[in-house]
This record gives sequence, C-alpha cells and structure tokens, in this order.
Amino acid sequence: MPAQVRLVAAFPRPVDVAVAAARSCYSPQLVPPAKVPGEHLAEEEARQAALARRDKLAQSLYLAGHHTTFQHAHFLFAIEGVSRQFVWSFLHAHPFANSEQVSQRYVPVAEDAVYEPPTLPENAKAEYQSTVAHLHAAYRQLVEALSPIAEAELLARFPTWKRHPERLARQTQRKAQEVARAVLPLATLTSLYHTISCLTLFRYRRLCAQADVPEETRAVVEAMVAEALRWDPTLEKLFQEPIALEETPEYRCFLEFHSASPQPAAFREEFDRQLGGLSSRLMSWGQRNQEAVAAAVRAVLGVTEAQLPTTEAIRLVLDPSRNTLLGEELNLTTLSKLSRALHHAHYTFAKKLSHAADSQDQRHRMTPAARPLLWAVVDEEPDVVVPKLVQHAGGKALSLFEDAVSRAWEGAQKLLRAGASREHALYLLPNALAIRFVESADLLNLHHKHRMRLCYNAQEEIWQASWEEAEQIAAVDPEIGRFLLPPCAVRKAAGKTPICPEGDRFCGIPVWRLQRKDYRRLI
Repeated sequence: MPAQVRLVAAFPRPVDVAVAAARSCYSPQLVPPAKVPGEHLAEEEARQAALARRDKLAQSLYLAGHHTTFQHAHFLFAIEGVSRQFVWSFLHAHPFANSEQVSQRYVPVAEDAVYEPPTLPENAKAEYQSTVAHLHAAYRQLVEALSPIAEAELLARFPTWKRHPERLARQTQRKAQEVARAVLPLATLTSLYHTISCLTLFRYRRLCAQADVPEETRAVVEAMVAEALRWDPTLEKLFQEPIALEETPEYRCFLEFHSASPQPAAFREEFDRQLGGLSSRLMSWGQRNQEAVAAAVRAVLGVTEAQLPTTEAIRLVLDPSRNTLLGEELNLTTLSKLSRALHHAHYTFAKKLSHAADSQDQRHRMTPAARPLLWAVVDEEPDVVVPKLVQHAGGKALSLFEDAVSRAWEGAQKLLRAGASREHALYLLPNALAIRFVESADLLNLHHKHRMRLCYNAQEEIWQASWEEAEQIAAVDPEIGRFLLPPCAVRKAAGKTPICPEGDRFCGIPVWRLQRKDYRRLI
C-alpha cells in the first residue's frame, strides 16, 4: 500500500501571503494578503492585472532567492505508511521541520507494519518477505527473553513496584520492546505529523531524488506537493522539477570512489579506531572557548575583564543558581541576551550510534551532523551496535540478536543478487545498523541537548554519548564542562521544584546528588 499523505492544516493563500510580505517591505502600511490578487477590485481587467503582477513578483522573489517571504505559510501533513529508513534519510535529516512520530520505544510493532517497495523485482519478493518475517519473529522472541532482566532492573530501582504488578508489567514490556526493536528492519512503517514551511516544501521537491531512498522519497514528496496544490493551485508555477539522482553530488562521488574499488570496511575500521572505544569522541573545539564565552558575557553587561574575570563570567551564564532561566521548563536561552553568549563556544564530535538511536539524535535539530550515504558504507559484513541490555542478558537474548542480524544481512545480499537495488536491500537491515557520523554544536544548543539527554530516561545510546561528551568537554574546558548536567541537577541548582520534572516517569535515582563521573545506568 502506498504512503498516505493528508494535508491537515495550512495557512490560507500561501502565494498571496508571500507577495504581501514582500510588498509590505516597501509600503508605508502592511499590505493585506487578500488584496494581492485584486479580488476587491470592481473591474475584471484590473483584477487580471493584479493577478499578473502577483505571479510575476512571486516568480521574481523565488528566482532572486528572496525566500524568507515563503517561510510565512506552513503546511501540517499527516503522513502514514512510510519507512523508518525514509524518515531518517530525508524528513529528519535537516533542521527546518517539526515532527511528532509514533514511538517504537513505547508502542508494540505489528507484524504487517512493513514497507515493501513497489519496484521490488518479482523474484526478490519472497526473500524480502521471508527476511522481514524472520526479523519480526526475532523481535517478539527478544521481548520475551529480555523481560525477566528488565523487570529485575526496574525492581532494583523501584522495590515498591512489587505491590503494583500492573504498572511493573507495563514498564517491563516497554523496556523490553525498546531494546528488542534493535532487530526490526528499517522497512518498519511509521506515522507522523510533519509541519514545514512553503519554502521547505519547494526544497523537498527540488531534491527529492537522492540517496539513500530516492524512490520512496520521490513518491512521498510528490504526494505532499499534490496536497499543497489542491490547497493553492497557484503554487504550481513555483515548483521546480526534481534534480535527477544521477546529477546529485553524492551520487557522482559514490560512482567516483566506489565503482572500481569500494572500501567501506577500511572506512569503518579507521573511524572506529579514532573513536578509541567511545561512542562519541571530541574531535575539535574552539581553543579559547571559555575566553570567548566570557568576552561575550562582558559585552552583554558592559563590564571589563578586571570587573568580571573569565571564571565568574562563565558562572553568570552557565550556573543555574545565577542564570535561573536555565531551570525554566521552556528553553528560553535563545531569547535571553546573556544566554546567547553560549553561541560562541563550539565542539565537534565523531559519533557512532545505532540507526534507531541516531533517529532520535536527529531530533536535536540545532546540533547538525554529516550523516553517511549508506550506499557507500554498508557491505556484506554485519555492522551493528549491540544494545547494553542484550549484552548484559547474554545467553538466549544475545543469540536471538546475533541470529537476526545475520539473517538481515543475508537477506539483503540475496536481494542484490536477484537484481534489487541498494535502496531495496537497505530496508532489510536492522535498527541496530551502526551509523558513523560527525556532529557539531555551539554550546547554547549542546547545553540544551545534554540537559535533556543526560536524564536517565533518555535512550541508552544517546545518554551514553552525551555523558562521554560532557566528560570530554570538562577535560578541555573545565569551567564550562562542570555545568553540563541533567535536568534534575539543573533544576535543583536553579531552586525549581519538583527537582525531577518527569513526574511518574522518575527514574528512581536521585541523580542530582551524584557527581557526573559517578553516573551509571544499564537500562
């Protein structure tokens, strides 16, 4: 079944709004969008002239790159029946969108919730379906195998849950399926609400034919465009035709480096060697990060270095007891003159996460990353991140996981031999697929990310990566690193109550009493 794309809500008259905004820049008064097409005019000739002026100005703005005018109008799409691979590769690979997606951590995955490419060769369909069925069976078996150890870990934190068997069973189920999803194929279906501006939709159309999922991406984007055109047909004059896959720089580079002598294994080995056993390794940072932040603070407050030394300046902006905005539920730092001083420190990390974990890491849109072209880094050798709970459980759980991973790669290779495309084969690989990438952030946005992901409720791999990052930053910039803390510690320092903001989701450990070096978690 093809993806279902439905326009739930949209700004009225997107083109009229863009033109009205542009004309208002040169008008003593704001131009109402309703007046742009000339509907208020009595004469038909005058109305036609107004429409012609609107269309000419809209195209002129578009071609000249004056695109902020097209960011005012937004579209909210309900998208169903798309693969997790497509969402990771395209919808969430850029910062200019907002999504709310069905969670694999908390929602059981149905056996038939799988994307099957419409162009999959007939002689490859049986293998595709067989591999998917095997992985879904492994998922269900792994949930069962992991449940006892998940329950034991939960009871170690919450002994009183013995008196609440329904709650214990529900949380055990969620934790087991959160980890077991590692063996689900990337073809697993998902649904989401996705909001973008008119400008982003233009960009989607222009670059929808790109690796790693050009067929599915093109189909979904064309459905989004069709919905937008039903809403405002005047948009049709502005949409450009997609750039051909063969004309994209990634495709040309892929052919250049991987046609004759592909070496994905060599790349993986080199990258992992540089990680040195970490999941996130600090590669580079501003050599005077602390001084830059301090100088920015002094510039905001209009004081000298003699009045405000570097250590105290950093404390003013990063210590929640001094900058109490850090303890607010809303992330107010981008609106605060003082907090914006954090923009001037920068850090870059080499990272390795599973596909599932990176799909969540992507949601931090202001810590951008250069993620891999999977066509170039995946070969016939299984390459995964093994969940900690699976490693800890060992025995049957580890055996189920390893068998599922082997079966996924075997199925992918059989598809390629049957004439299927790389796009088709990738759908069979599991959520545990290792993703290696480089990610950068300024301190303002990294601070927010760490505040969210150092919480013990965060996904295991992202928590681990965030902990490693905070420790490494503390080693090079100690006055900054000491304030990279989980939400409970930030709120305690800011004098906010309750200290843990998670309510019934409290992890059971008073992390705010611990030093960061002593943080430990398994599940």
